[in-house]
Amino acid sequence: MTITSATCATSTSISAPVTLRDHRIPADGLYEGPRELRRVPEGWADRPYELFEVVPQGRTIGAEIRGLDLSEPQSSAVREEINRALLEWKVLFFRGQHLSSDAQRVFARNWGELETNPLLASGDSPDVVRFDRTAVPTFENVWHTDVTFRERPALGAVLQLREVPPVGGDTMWADMAAAYDNLPQEVKERIDGARAVHDFLPGFARFLSAAQLAVFQDLFPPVEHPVVRRHPETGRRMLFVNASFTTRIVGFEQAESDRLLRLLFQQAHVPEFQVRFHWQAGDIAFWDNRATQHYAVNDYSPHRRVAERVAISGDRPY
Repeated sequence: MTITSATCATSTSISAPVTLRDHRIPADGLYEGPRELRRVPEGWADRPYELFEVVPQGRTIGAEIRGLDLSEPQSSAVREEINRALLEWKVLFFRGQHLSSDAQRVFARNWGELETNPLLASGDSPDVVRFDRTAVPTFENVWHTDVTFRERPALGAVLQLREVPPVGGDTMWADMAAAYDNLPQEVKERIDGARAVHDFLPGFARFLSAAQLAVFQDLFPPVEHPVVRRHPETGRRMLFVNASFTTRIVGFEQAESDRLLRLLFQQAHVPEFQVRFHWQAGDIAFWDNRATQHYAVNDYSPHRRVAERVAISGDRPY
């Protein structure tokens, strides 16, 4: 067989080494999505639900619960299954419940005593927080975990939309167990066992005056929590810092603390760790505040959005 020069040229070009010019990505300029997505702790038994339907809304976080009327008393068996769904999916959605404030409180009390928050406007009782965009000039669009500035941050919260805008007004939640799972190993080694300071001032200074804030400084002094907490029911490790209330990592130089916290705060922004819920009036969201962050999307001005929330007292993170 005769080999032509054209064939030789082609063969040579394919086998020739390829040289890339020098290149670089600026520090922190590229973030790769997750390599692992795990909904439940290792060894967790994935059992079917018998008393209602569970419809997943995301890969690791968020499920709609169908077939329950939350205005009716819940049997112990139903409460147990709801709690299992909460631990597995971290935020649960119940469509069209239209609960009275009292019924909303009764449902939430299945998980413990309710807490009050004097920093926010209340509804018809001190343990109901009312978010009314025509009355309370708050900023909702920041990733956060509720009240981590308390020694015992809330276990969870039950939120109901009373009035929804014609467009917009969604809420997003992020799975902070998946966020921890996907940290680089060297970062995990740096933060496991570390503690961070949480303070109400950064979160509320955005919309309260210095005089208003000063009233609460004795009531809410800065507290320390683990950077990585263990879930008290599942034992799973979860990232427990947030941009609203975490100010520094104890024992780190300020610059290094700021750099590391910036990296950790970014984990809530990863789409693969999130679920986004589009509200209709009367819908309920029940989330595990120990395992999530959330973000209320402020994209509905000049329309009105009215919500009421009750929060369940929690434990001391460890």
